[in-house]
Amino acid sequence: MEFAQEPPCKKQRRELGDEAEAEATGMEGLPRDIVLDILSRLPVTSLVRFRLVCRSWRALGGDLLLPDAQIARTAVRDPFLVFHSDFPLRNQLSFVELSAQDQDCGHGRSKKSAVVGKFNLPFSNSMPEFDVVGSCNGLLCLADLLYRETLFVYNPFTGDHRELPRSQQYADQTVVFGFGFHPGTREYKVIKIAYYPNPSRAGAGAGARRPRRVPHMQSEVQVLTLGGKTPAWRSLGRAPYQIDKRSSDTVVDGKLHWVAGPRRYRTARQLVSFDLADEQFREVPRPEGVSIGRSNYQLMALRGCLAAVIYCNYGRLEIWVMRTYNVKESWAREHAIGSYMPKALKQSASPMPFKSRGGRASRVVCGLDSGEILLECKSRALVAYDPKRGKFRDISLQGVPSYFHALVHVGSLSWIDSHPDT
Repeated sequence: MEFAQEPPCKKQRRELGDEAEAEATGMEGLPRDIVLDILSRLPVTSLVRFRLVCRSWRALGGDLLLPDAQIARTAVRDPFLVFHSDFPLRNQLSFVELSAQDQDCGHGRSKKSAVVGKFNLPFSNSMPEFDVVGSCNGLLCLADLLYRETLFVYNPFTGDHRELPRSQQYADQTVVFGFGFHPGTREYKVIKIAYYPNPSRAGAGAGARRPRRVPHMQSEVQVLTLGGKTPAWRSLGRAPYQIDKRSSDTVVDGKLHWVAGPRRYRTARQLVSFDLADEQFREVPRPEGVSIGRSNYQLMALRGCLAAVIYCNYGRLEIWVMRTYNVKESWAREHAIGSYMPKALKQSASPMPFKSRGGRASRVVCGLDSGEILLECKSRALVAYDPKRGKFRDISLQGVPSYFHALVHVGSLSWIDSHPDT
Protein backbone atom coordinates (compact mmCIF):
# COMPACT_ATOMS: atom_id res chain seq x y z
CA MET A 1 0.00 0.00 0.00
CA GLU A 2 1.38 3.40 -0.98
CA PHE A 3 0.26 6.71 0.45
CA ALA A 4 0.41 9.34 -2.29
CA GLN A 5 -0.44 12.98 -1.72
CA GLU A 6 -2.61 14.01 -4.66
CA PRO A 7 -4.58 17.18 -5.47
CA PRO A 8 -8.37 17.02 -5.67
CA CYS A 9 -9.58 15.10 -8.69
CA LYS A 10 -11.41 17.40 -11.13
CA LYS A 11 -13.32 14.50 -12.64
CA GLN A 12 -14.69 13.50 -9.23
CA ARG A 13 -15.76 17.09 -8.61
CA ARG A 14 -17.66 17.19 -11.90
CA GLU A 15 -19.37 13.90 -11.07
CA LEU A 16 -20.46 15.19 -7.70
CA GLY A 17 -22.23 18.14 -9.28
CA ASP A 18 -23.53 21.19 -7.52
CA GLU A 19 -26.31 19.34 -5.71
CA ALA A 20 -24.01 16.62 -4.33
CA GLU A 21 -21.50 19.23 -3.21
CA ALA A 22 -24.20 21.13 -1.39
CA GLU A 23 -25.18 17.97 0.49
CA ALA A 24 -21.55 17.26 1.35
CA THR A 25 -21.16 20.65 3.05
CA GLY A 26 -23.65 19.98 5.84
CA MET A 27 -20.86 20.18 8.41
CA GLU A 28 -20.57 23.90 7.73
CA GLY A 29 -23.60 24.50 9.93
CA LEU A 30 -21.92 23.04 13.00
CA PRO A 31 -20.05 25.23 15.51
CA ARG A 32 -16.33 25.47 14.89
CA ASP A 33 -15.33 23.73 18.14
CA ILE A 34 -17.55 20.74 17.34
CA VAL A 35 -16.12 20.45 13.81
CA LEU A 36 -12.57 20.58 15.22
CA ASP A 37 -13.42 17.92 17.80
CA ILE A 38 -14.84 15.63 15.10
CA LEU A 39 -12.01 16.10 12.63
CA SER A 40 -9.27 15.77 15.26
CA ARG A 41 -10.54 12.26 16.03
CA LEU A 42 -9.92 11.09 12.45
CA PRO A 43 -6.61 9.46 11.52
CA VAL A 44 -4.55 11.80 9.39
CA THR A 45 -4.83 9.36 6.46
CA SER A 46 -8.64 9.72 6.54
CA LEU A 47 -8.42 13.47 7.01
CA VAL A 48 -6.25 13.91 3.93
CA ARG A 49 -8.91 12.09 1.86
CA PHE A 50 -11.66 14.07 3.60
CA ARG A 51 -10.18 17.29 2.21
CA LEU A 52 -10.46 15.93 -1.35
CA VAL A 53 -14.26 15.52 -1.28
CA CYS A 54 -15.22 19.11 -2.08
CA ARG A 55 -14.18 22.74 -1.66
CA SER A 56 -16.13 23.19 1.57
CA TRP A 57 -14.62 20.15 3.23
CA ARG A 58 -11.19 21.23 2.06
CA ALA A 59 -11.78 24.56 3.81
CA LEU A 60 -12.85 22.78 7.01
CA GLY A 61 -9.75 20.60 6.87
CA GLY A 62 -7.62 23.69 6.40
CA ASP A 63 -8.61 25.26 9.73
CA LEU A 64 -5.44 26.62 11.34
CA LEU A 65 -6.52 25.26 14.73
CA LEU A 66 -6.91 21.71 13.46
CA PRO A 67 -3.22 20.65 13.63
CA ASP A 68 -3.03 21.68 17.29
CA ALA A 69 -6.26 19.79 18.01
CA GLN A 70 -4.83 16.70 16.29
CA ILE A 71 -1.59 16.88 18.28
CA ALA A 72 -3.50 17.28 21.56
CA ARG A 73 -5.61 14.25 20.66
CA THR A 74 -2.49 12.06 20.29
CA ALA A 75 -1.94 12.33 24.05
CA VAL A 76 -4.81 9.87 24.53
CA ARG A 77 -4.09 7.47 21.67
CA ASP A 78 -1.12 5.71 20.15
CA PRO A 79 0.79 7.64 17.46
CA PHE A 80 2.04 6.43 14.10
CA LEU A 81 5.30 4.62 13.59
CA VAL A 82 7.53 5.71 10.72
CA PHE A 83 10.07 3.19 9.43
CA HIS A 84 13.28 4.49 7.90
CA SER A 85 14.89 1.80 5.76
CA ASP A 86 18.26 2.17 4.06
CA PHE A 87 18.66 -1.44 2.94
CA PRO A 88 19.46 -2.67 0.39
CA LEU A 89 19.75 0.49 -1.75
CA ARG A 90 17.63 3.65 -1.91
CA ASN A 91 16.26 5.04 1.34
CA GLN A 92 12.54 4.64 1.99
CA LEU A 93 10.00 5.86 4.52
CA SER A 94 6.95 3.81 5.45
CA PHE A 95 4.37 4.00 8.23
CA VAL A 96 1.82 2.11 10.30
CA GLU A 97 -0.91 3.22 12.69
CA LEU A 98 -0.28 1.44 15.98
CA SER A 99 -3.90 1.44 17.12
CA ALA A 100 -4.90 -0.52 13.99
CA GLN A 101 -2.61 -3.37 15.00
CA ASP A 102 -4.88 -4.49 17.83
CA GLN A 103 -8.26 -4.16 16.15
CA ASP A 104 -10.42 -7.27 16.26
CA CYS A 105 -11.78 -8.57 12.98
CA GLY A 106 -15.01 -9.73 14.63
CA HIS A 107 -16.89 -13.05 14.19
CA GLY A 108 -14.47 -14.70 16.63
CA ARG A 109 -11.50 -14.32 14.30
CA SER A 110 -8.00 -13.53 15.47
CA LYS A 111 -6.64 -10.02 15.45
CA LYS A 112 -5.50 -8.79 12.07
CA SER A 113 -2.02 -7.56 11.25
CA ALA A 114 -1.75 -3.87 10.47
CA VAL A 115 -0.68 -3.00 6.94
CA VAL A 116 2.43 -0.90 6.46
CA GLY A 117 2.07 1.89 3.90
CA LYS A 118 4.82 3.60 1.92
CA PHE A 119 5.38 7.28 1.30
CA ASN A 120 6.18 8.61 -2.16
CA LEU A 121 9.11 10.88 -1.37
CA PRO A 122 8.98 14.03 -3.53
CA PHE A 123 12.72 14.66 -3.09
CA SER A 124 14.02 11.13 -3.67
CA ASN A 125 15.96 12.11 -6.80
CA SER A 126 17.75 15.06 -5.22
CA MET A 127 18.42 13.28 -1.89
CA PRO A 128 18.34 9.48 -2.31
CA GLU A 129 20.38 8.81 0.86
CA PHE A 130 19.27 10.57 4.02
CA ASP A 131 19.06 10.35 7.77
CA VAL A 132 16.09 11.31 9.93
CA VAL A 133 17.15 14.17 12.21
CA GLY A 134 13.90 14.14 14.16
CA SER A 135 10.11 14.08 14.20
CA CYS A 136 8.11 16.88 15.78
CA ASN A 137 4.39 17.72 15.61
CA GLY A 138 3.87 15.76 12.40
CA LEU A 139 6.97 17.10 10.63
CA LEU A 140 10.16 15.25 9.77
CA CYS A 141 13.56 16.86 9.40
CA LEU A 142 15.81 14.92 7.01
CA ALA A 143 19.51 15.43 6.36
CA ASP A 144 21.58 14.34 3.37
CA LEU A 145 23.57 11.30 4.42
CA LEU A 146 26.30 11.68 1.82
CA TYR A 147 27.48 15.27 2.18
CA ARG A 148 25.42 16.70 5.07
CA GLU A 149 24.71 19.82 3.04
CA THR A 150 21.02 19.33 2.20
CA LEU A 151 18.19 19.55 4.74
CA PHE A 152 14.47 19.07 4.16
CA VAL A 153 11.45 19.62 6.38
CA TYR A 154 8.68 17.28 5.28
CA ASN A 155 5.12 16.40 6.28
CA PRO A 156 4.85 12.85 4.89
CA PHE A 157 1.05 12.72 4.99
CA THR A 158 0.30 15.99 3.21
CA GLY A 159 3.39 15.94 0.98
CA ASP A 160 4.38 19.49 2.01
CA HIS A 161 8.16 19.83 1.94
CA ARG A 162 10.76 22.56 1.87
CA GLU A 163 14.48 22.49 1.25
CA LEU A 164 16.27 24.58 3.86
CA PRO A 165 19.05 27.05 3.04
CA ARG A 166 22.63 25.80 3.16
CA SER A 167 24.63 26.40 6.31
CA GLN A 168 28.32 27.16 6.77
CA GLN A 169 30.43 24.10 5.88
CA TYR A 170 33.87 23.17 7.21
CA ALA A 171 36.48 20.73 5.93
CA ASP A 172 36.34 17.30 7.60
CA GLN A 173 33.45 18.37 9.78
CA THR A 174 31.44 16.09 12.04
CA VAL A 175 27.85 17.27 12.41
CA VAL A 176 25.17 16.78 15.05
CA PHE A 177 21.67 18.00 14.17
CA GLY A 178 18.61 18.71 16.27
CA PHE A 179 15.02 19.60 15.39
CA GLY A 180 12.27 20.78 17.71
CA PHE A 181 9.36 23.08 18.54
CA HIS A 182 8.91 25.33 21.56
CA PRO A 183 5.27 25.66 22.67
CA GLY A 184 5.90 29.10 24.22
CA THR A 185 7.53 30.79 21.23
CA ARG A 186 5.57 28.71 18.69
CA GLU A 187 8.72 28.34 16.61
CA TYR A 188 10.33 25.36 14.91
CA LYS A 189 14.13 25.40 14.94
CA VAL A 190 16.91 23.32 13.42
CA ILE A 191 20.20 23.22 15.34
CA LYS A 192 23.49 22.26 13.74
CA ILE A 193 26.60 21.60 15.84
CA ALA A 194 29.71 21.32 13.67
CA TYR A 195 33.04 19.96 14.95
CA TYR A 196 36.04 20.38 12.68
CA PRO A 197 39.86 20.38 12.91
CA ASN A 198 41.85 23.60 12.96
CA PRO A 199 45.06 22.89 11.02
CA SER A 200 46.66 26.15 12.19
CA ARG A 201 46.79 24.78 15.74
CA ALA A 202 48.20 21.37 14.79
CA GLY A 203 51.80 22.21 15.75
CA ALA A 204 51.13 24.52 18.66
CA GLY A 205 52.64 23.98 22.10
CA ALA A 206 56.01 22.78 23.48
CA GLY A 207 57.94 25.09 21.18
CA ALA A 208 56.35 23.32 18.21
CA ARG A 209 59.11 20.72 18.37
CA ARG A 210 56.66 17.83 17.92
CA PRO A 211 53.74 18.23 15.56
CA ARG A 212 50.52 17.18 17.20
CA ARG A 213 48.98 14.10 15.62
CA VAL A 214 45.44 15.20 16.37
CA PRO A 215 44.53 18.72 15.19
CA HIS A 216 42.94 21.09 17.67
CA MET A 217 39.17 20.75 17.33
CA GLN A 218 37.01 23.77 16.70
CA SER A 219 33.21 23.92 16.87
CA GLU A 220 30.30 26.12 15.93
CA VAL A 221 26.61 26.09 16.83
CA GLN A 222 24.24 27.28 14.12
CA VAL A 223 20.48 27.80 14.47
CA LEU A 224 17.79 28.14 11.81
CA THR A 225 14.35 29.41 12.82
CA LEU A 226 11.74 28.05 10.42
CA GLY A 227 8.80 29.95 9.04
CA GLY A 228 8.75 33.07 6.92
CA LYS A 229 9.96 33.44 3.35
CA THR A 230 13.71 33.87 3.89
CA PRO A 231 14.95 31.92 6.93
CA ALA A 232 18.68 32.29 7.58
CA TRP A 233 21.20 30.48 9.75
CA ARG A 234 22.58 32.28 12.80
CA SER A 235 25.85 31.46 14.55
CA LEU A 236 25.87 31.09 18.35
CA GLY A 237 29.62 30.62 18.57
CA ARG A 238 31.49 27.62 19.94
CA ALA A 239 29.74 24.58 21.36
CA PRO A 240 30.32 24.25 25.11
CA TYR A 241 29.95 20.45 24.96
CA GLN A 242 31.16 17.59 22.81
CA ILE A 243 27.88 15.96 21.82
CA ASP A 244 28.05 12.23 21.10
CA LYS A 245 27.20 11.86 17.44
CA ARG A 246 25.30 8.61 17.96
CA SER A 247 23.03 10.05 20.65
CA SER A 248 19.70 11.08 19.14
CA ASP A 249 18.06 14.30 20.25
CA THR A 250 14.96 14.19 22.47
CA VAL A 251 12.53 17.09 22.90
CA VAL A 252 11.05 17.56 26.38
CA ASP A 253 9.69 20.79 27.86
CA GLY A 254 10.75 22.80 24.79
CA LYS A 255 14.36 21.63 25.10
CA LEU A 256 16.54 19.32 23.02
CA HIS A 257 18.55 16.74 24.95
CA TRP A 258 21.73 14.83 24.11
CA VAL A 259 24.46 12.81 25.77
CA ALA A 260 27.73 14.79 25.84
CA GLY A 261 31.20 13.26 25.87
CA PRO A 262 33.92 13.85 28.46
CA ARG A 263 35.25 17.38 28.85
CA ARG A 264 38.59 18.68 30.01
CA TYR A 265 39.20 17.68 33.64
CA ARG A 266 35.94 15.69 33.63
CA THR A 267 35.95 12.06 32.61
CA ALA A 268 32.23 11.35 32.96
CA ARG A 269 29.61 11.98 30.31
CA GLN A 270 26.80 14.44 30.92
CA LEU A 271 23.20 14.97 29.92
CA VAL A 272 22.92 18.27 28.05
CA SER A 273 19.89 20.35 27.08
CA PHE A 274 19.47 23.14 24.54
CA ASP A 275 16.58 25.48 25.29
CA LEU A 276 14.76 26.31 22.05
CA ALA A 277 13.51 29.58 23.57
CA ASP A 278 16.64 31.26 24.94
CA GLU A 279 19.09 29.10 22.89
CA GLN A 280 21.29 28.23 25.86
CA PHE A 281 23.03 24.93 26.68
CA ARG A 282 22.64 23.57 30.21
CA GLU A 283 23.51 20.38 32.05
CA VAL A 284 20.70 18.14 33.25
CA PRO A 285 21.22 16.01 36.38
CA ARG A 286 21.81 12.32 35.73
CA PRO A 287 20.34 9.36 37.61
CA GLU A 288 22.37 8.71 40.75
CA GLY A 289 24.81 5.83 40.49
CA VAL A 290 24.14 5.12 36.80
CA SER A 291 27.14 5.16 34.48
CA ILE A 292 26.79 6.70 31.03
CA GLY A 293 28.69 5.11 28.17
CA ARG A 294 28.95 6.03 24.51
CA SER A 295 26.68 3.25 23.30
CA ASN A 296 24.76 2.02 26.35
CA TYR A 297 22.62 5.11 26.84
CA GLN A 298 19.48 6.36 25.08
CA LEU A 299 17.36 9.40 25.88
CA MET A 300 13.65 9.47 25.06
CA ALA A 301 10.36 11.04 26.10
CA LEU A 302 8.02 8.80 28.12
CA ARG A 303 4.60 10.16 29.11
CA GLY A 304 5.94 13.67 28.61
CA CYS A 305 8.91 13.13 30.94
CA LEU A 306 12.60 12.81 30.14
CA ALA A 307 13.63 9.16 30.31
CA ALA A 308 16.97 7.39 30.07
CA VAL A 309 17.35 3.84 28.80
CA ILE A 310 20.37 1.99 30.17
CA TYR A 311 21.47 -0.97 28.04
CA CYS A 312 23.01 -3.63 30.25
CA ASN A 313 24.78 -6.92 29.51
CA TYR A 314 23.09 -9.92 27.92
CA GLY A 315 20.33 -7.89 26.24
CA ARG A 316 18.84 -6.51 29.47
CA LEU A 317 17.81 -2.88 29.83
CA GLU A 318 16.51 -0.45 32.43
CA ILE A 319 14.27 2.60 31.96
CA TRP A 320 14.77 5.52 34.32
CA VAL A 321 12.28 8.43 34.32
CA MET A 322 12.80 11.99 35.60
CA ARG A 323 9.32 12.54 37.02
CA THR A 324 9.95 16.23 37.78
CA TYR A 325 12.05 17.95 35.18
CA ASN A 326 15.54 19.05 36.24
CA VAL A 327 15.13 17.61 39.76
CA LYS A 328 17.83 15.02 40.35
CA GLU A 329 15.99 13.32 43.20
CA SER A 330 12.99 12.64 40.94
CA TRP A 331 14.89 10.11 38.83
CA ALA A 332 13.43 6.63 39.41
CA ARG A 333 13.91 3.27 37.77
CA GLU A 334 10.48 2.35 36.46
CA HIS A 335 11.20 -0.69 34.29
CA ALA A 336 13.73 -3.50 34.13
CA ILE A 337 13.32 -5.58 30.96
CA GLY A 338 15.08 -8.85 30.24
CA SER A 339 16.25 -10.17 26.90
CA TYR A 340 13.85 -11.65 24.37
CA MET A 341 14.13 -13.12 20.89
CA PRO A 342 11.06 -12.70 18.63
CA LYS A 343 9.88 -15.78 16.80
CA ALA A 344 10.53 -14.19 13.40
CA LEU A 345 14.22 -13.76 14.25
CA LYS A 346 14.61 -17.30 15.55
CA GLN A 347 13.69 -18.60 12.11
CA SER A 348 16.24 -16.44 10.29
CA ALA A 349 19.99 -16.16 10.64
CA SER A 350 20.57 -13.35 8.13
CA PRO A 351 23.35 -10.97 9.08
CA MET A 352 22.81 -7.34 9.98
CA PRO A 353 23.00 -4.84 7.10
CA PHE A 354 25.92 -2.49 6.75
CA LYS A 355 24.22 0.25 8.80
CA SER A 356 23.86 -1.12 12.33
CA ARG A 357 22.02 0.78 15.04
CA GLY A 358 24.66 0.61 17.76
CA GLY A 359 24.80 -3.18 17.83
CA ARG A 360 22.10 -3.44 20.51
CA ALA A 361 19.90 -6.50 20.71
CA SER A 362 16.88 -4.28 21.31
CA ARG A 363 15.99 -0.59 21.40
CA VAL A 364 13.13 1.15 23.19
CA VAL A 365 10.84 2.93 20.72
CA CYS A 366 8.06 4.34 22.91
CA GLY A 367 5.45 3.66 25.55
CA LEU A 368 2.04 2.55 24.29
CA ASP A 369 -1.35 3.74 25.53
CA SER A 370 -1.94 0.24 26.91
CA GLY A 371 1.02 0.64 29.29
CA GLU A 372 3.22 -1.66 27.23
CA ILE A 373 6.74 -0.74 26.13
CA LEU A 374 7.43 -1.01 22.39
CA LEU A 375 10.83 -2.50 21.51
CA GLU A 376 12.68 -2.75 18.21
CA CYS A 377 14.72 -5.96 18.03
CA LYS A 378 17.87 -6.02 15.87
CA SER A 379 16.32 -3.52 13.43
CA ARG A 380 14.10 -6.30 12.11
CA ALA A 381 11.14 -6.92 14.43
CA LEU A 382 8.82 -5.15 16.89
CA VAL A 383 7.87 -6.47 20.31
CA ALA A 384 5.56 -5.12 23.03
CA TYR A 385 6.54 -5.73 26.65
CA ASP A 386 3.86 -5.71 29.38
CA PRO A 387 5.55 -4.55 32.62
CA LYS A 388 2.60 -5.66 34.78
CA ARG A 389 2.70 -9.25 33.60
CA GLY A 390 6.36 -9.38 32.63
CA LYS A 391 5.38 -10.83 29.24
CA PHE A 392 6.50 -10.12 25.67
CA ARG A 393 4.19 -10.00 22.66
CA ASP A 394 5.37 -10.25 19.05
CA ILE A 395 3.84 -7.62 16.76
CA SER A 396 2.96 -8.79 13.26
CA LEU A 397 2.90 -6.24 10.44
CA GLN A 398 2.18 -6.71 6.76
CA GLY A 399 4.75 -5.14 4.46
CA VAL A 400 7.28 -4.05 7.10
CA PRO A 401 10.79 -3.48 5.62
CA SER A 402 13.36 -6.22 6.11
CA TYR A 403 15.59 -3.83 8.07
CA PHE A 404 14.40 -0.57 9.59
CA HIS A 405 14.75 2.11 12.22
CA ALA A 406 11.38 2.85 13.85
CA LEU A 407 10.53 6.27 15.21
CA VAL A 408 7.42 7.74 16.80
CA HIS A 409 5.55 10.18 14.60
CA VAL A 410 2.44 12.26 15.22
CA GLY A 411 0.23 12.18 12.14
CA SER A 412 -1.14 15.68 11.55
CA LEU A 413 -1.68 18.37 8.93
CA SER A 414 0.94 20.63 10.52
CA TRP A 415 3.24 22.83 8.52
CA ILE A 416 5.99 25.15 9.66
CA ASP A 417 4.03 28.36 9.00
CA SER A 418 0.44 27.12 9.30
CA HIS A 419 -0.18 27.47 13.05
CA PRO A 420 -2.07 30.52 14.35
CA ASP A 421 -0.31 33.24 16.33
CA THR A 422 -0.99 33.25 20.05
